[in-house]
Amino acid sequence: MSEAPPAETLVIERTFDAPAAAVFDAFTHEDVMRRWWHARRDWTTSEARVDLRVGGAVRVVMLDLDGDSHGGGGQYTVVDRPHRLAFTWTWDRDDEDRETLIEIAFVESGDSTTVTFTHSNLRDEATARDHEDGWNGCFENLDRTLAEAGAGRG
Repeated sequence: MSEAPPAETLVIERTFDAPAAAVFDAFTHEDVMRRWWHARRDWTTSEARVDLRVGGAVRVVMLDLDGDSHGGGGQYTVVDRPHRLAFTWTWDRDDEDRETLIEIAFVESGDSTTVTFTHSNLRDEATARDHEDGWNGCFENLDRTLAEAGAGRG
């Protein structure tokens, strides 16, 4: 009997030049999510669905340059605007149908917001590295999206 390898946890901390409410809303408003939630700058997000309540569903589908889809979704476990957000996540093509957990803390300081993003129960270190690369690409897109929108200031 073999034991499953220990699950990996990825933690990314990023600071965005925007108020916490604007950053939180970027994670929860479908139209905004479609502008940034893709792992590469030249990918697109073809689908973003949100039922923003504990137990409500979240789903995102990204399209790469070849037109291949990378989709997944889950259910919200914490909705505390603009401080915390958490949801389960399972990729459509995950052979193990592995459910992971994404937890996001938003801390506003002056005109900026620091996001602590935790993605836990990842399969292994290689999967954590792949997710780190993808999430950092998403966050670069988010940074541009917030800057283009003026982040709701004013």
